[in-house]
Amino acid sequence: MNPLLTIRGTLALGVVLSGIIMAIYSDGITSRTEWFVWLHVMAGITWIGLLYYFNFVQVPGVARALAEASDGGPGAAAINKYIAPTALLWFRMAAVVTWLTGVTMLWSYGELDDAFLLRGDAVPIGVGAWLGTIMLFNVWVLIWPNQKKILGLDGKTHDSDTIAKARKVALLASRANTALSIPMLLAMTSWSHGGFPF
Repeated sequence: MNPLLTIRGTLALGVVLSGIIMAIYSDGITSRTEWFVWLHVMAGITWIGLLYYFNFVQVPGVARALAEASDGGPGAAAINKYIAPTALLWFRMAAVVTWLTGVTMLWSYGELDDAFLLRGDAVPIGVGAWLGTIMLFNVWVLIWPNQKKILGLDGKTHDSDTIAKARKVALLASRANTALSIPMLLAMTSWSHGGFPF
């Protein structure tokens, strides 16, 4: 069976290929830290990729679909019913995995306190960690609870004013995360490459 015919098979193939590459090019032993770095980057790409998808593709697409619905267009029902809940699940889980693996790596490097207290050589990664922490808060406290209202995933019926307010809060929190992701990525990549010379 071709593993590329299913998403699980595709992911499994990617993991196997990564393991082979690590086995060939490492010193024969892949450290726990290397696996955490890899998982952190994979989860981070998923998180930020979905954040960009929501902001650059889905939000404008839903707005266009809603605007055309009165002229016989398809409306946003399919996106909101079939795509958004799954995308939001991956988004939330990727955010948690990214944050937890990042904190675990900082702890394993002995940099956790210095990073979060913005001290010494850990300042660049600390800035990235704080921005990531704010973004994680936005995902779980502002975006997700409001998306549940918008999409009707909380099992309640909301009036149009409540949904309009939820849309505004979720949109602004998502846009804030998009803006924060840019310096967060700068801080994280700078630290791993010799970072902000102070």
